[in-house]
Amino acid sequence: MLKKLGSVIAIILIGCLVWVIFNIETISKKYIFPTEYSGYVEAAAYETGVDKYLIYAVIRTESGFNEKAVSDVGARGLMQLTEDAYEWVKFRMGDEREISYDDMFDPRYNIEYGSYLIKLLYEEYNDAGTAAAAYHSGRGTVSEWLKDPDYSSDGKTLDDMPEGKTKHYVKKVMTAYTNLYNDDE
Repeated sequence: MLKKLGSVIAIILIGCLVWVIFNIETISKKYIFPTEYSGYVEAAAYETGVDKYLIYAVIRTESGFNEKAVSDVGARGLMQLTEDAYEWVKFRMGDEREISYDDMFDPRYNIEYGSYLIKLLYEEYNDAGTAAAAYHSGRGTVSEWLKDPDYSSDGKTLDDMPEGKTKHYVKKVMTAYTNLYNDDE
């Protein structure tokens, strides 16, 4: 009886393992690289022209999909907007709605504003990696790096970065974007 039970358990375990192997991509995309808030991301991507997978990659890197996240410098929400970034985007959008910085914990507004920020940075730098660096370190910092031939060979795109945290951030965003999310099914 015990031998038969052991065989049944072994068959069940093998069956589970086979199922996991055949579904690993789906499992990894759902749990490791989720696409939560898809309605808001799809709308923001449509409105801004930013690739939805780049938006997902920034959300994953910035907050790990935690809409209540707050950084050391007070950046808020899914896309970790600082108050200065929020004010700049609000001005550039010409947004006259009664939305305040406190609303950056609301996924709908945070994704809208964060995506618009990505759009503005991409328009300015015309390169996703350089835009991601500016999203993390600020436009002023990236503009200074672009003037330095040690970091930019053409003055338009960053080849390297002197700041290790920003370099790591850009690598995480671009890895998520190019290798994991940008494989549309």
